Amino acid sequence: MPPERVADALRAIDAGFDAARRDLEELVRIPSVSAAPEHRADVHASAEATARQLERAGLERVRLATVDGSHPYVIGEWSHAGPDAPTVLLYAHHDVQPPGVVERWASDPFVPEERGGRLYGRGTADDKAGAVAHACAVGAWLTATGALPCNVRVVVEGEEEIGSPSLHAFLTRHRDELRSDVLVLADAGNWRVGVPGLTYSLRGLVTVDVELRALDGPVHSGMAGGAVPDPMMALARVLASMVDEHGDPAVDGLWDDVAPLSARQREPIAGFDDAPDAYARALGLRPGVRLAGDPGVPVHARLWWRPALTVIGIDAHPITGSSNQILARAAARVSLRLAPGQDPRRVADRVRAHVERRVPFGLELHVRALDGAPAWSCSPEGPAFDAAVAALREGFGAEPVLMGVGGSIPFVGPFADAFGGIPALLLGPSDPHSRIHGEDESLHLGDWRSLMRAEVLLLAGLGARSPDELRAATAGPR
Repeated sequence: MPPERVADALRAIDAGFDAARRDLEELVRIPSVSAAPEHRADVHASAEATARQLERAGLERVRLATVDGSHPYVIGEWSHAGPDAPTVLLYAHHDVQPPGVVERWASDPFVPEERGGRLYGRGTADDKAGAVAHACAVGAWLTATGALPCNVRVVVEGEEEIGSPSLHAFLTRHRDELRSDVLVLADAGNWRVGVPGLTYSLRGLVTVDVELRALDGPVHSGMAGGAVPDPMMALARVLASMVDEHGDPAVDGLWDDVAPLSARQREPIAGFDDAPDAYARALGLRPGVRLAGDPGVPVHARLWWRPALTVIGIDAHPITGSSNQILARAAARVSLRLAPGQDPRRVADRVRAHVERRVPFGLELHVRALDGAPAWSCSPEGPAFDAAVAALREGFGAEPVLMGVGGSIPFVGPFADAFGGIPALLLGPSDPHSRIHGEDESLHLGDWRSLMRAEVLLLAGLGARSPDELRAATAGPR
């Protein structure tokens, strides 16, 4: 691709940035919470708005796709670069997490608001900014030059935040029309503000619901307290048994399939492992609160390559409206992030066995495992990764960091595997201050512009390679 045409596409990004922000704000205003049945229509509205934006960018055959009653995916393509050019699949998702405690937000989570160069709102960084970035990169090329340097296919999912339960069925149905040589996901993040990241490792995920029941219905705590066991206290005992004194998982047998950290994985990262207080401040950790995890393990290794356990929900009577009663039941949703090599089904079975051995007072136990996904990792080498590093370097004006991420993106492994282990390039709009999944989620607008510029450059870099070159250097296990 001639340098002057690349420069034209980059200028189109800058010229269209205000319009891109308006597109993002349109999406943020739609509460597309895929986990909430009452927001099903909103998820559909979000898909329709995303489709309109992809069509305006110049993508063709843009349509909504559902399988087995799923939330809608959005699909589009541009396939005029010719059969000798590679095909790049661009992935993002338009569904979002619930807002949490709305009162803890500084502004309405579904009314985007700029403060200090950051745009606040649910989905700003995770991952509606990624979907808009894809549309803008495509649109910049088509506006400035009338063509793309490679063939492009786009998938914007509507179920990522609930673990992509329909992914297998979706890939089975749409495998041929989505077949690609490289996968580019805009659902990861940057090392820090101003410093881009290229992710090569993700933890797996499995979620388990644990319920303890003592009664058919609640009873007066004065009349029955001291004789009838309290399900909430019993549940607290069970949950406390699932972690050790450092906060690491202590579920029986959970660590049996966790590989020991290599010397390379244990090697401290300058500016991160030697500055844990800075990391804690970036997350908003309260004064005096210590980081969890084995203190003998570097912080980055705790986050990237070791399992973690979090209670993400409690089902009991809220404080507001509470009265002197012993509840009939109490339940918790336990989320486990998995190390590379761990089997989600095996981990769920270990959780079940651990809980069964520790139910106090003979309470009635119900355990239900939800959908899970294994960890994913690769060796960040080969022409596709070289193109990504070069594009991020030029787009941000800073050397990118090859990094792991403690989160999970269930889409990555199955899709890369479905097409023979194609390279998967994970970049994205978030940073350590973005608070994705938390209150006051935000996007650094300057870095978002840099990300879009980097994606323009990445399409040019990938388009300069043949499909065979890209596929011959697929990234195997790290």
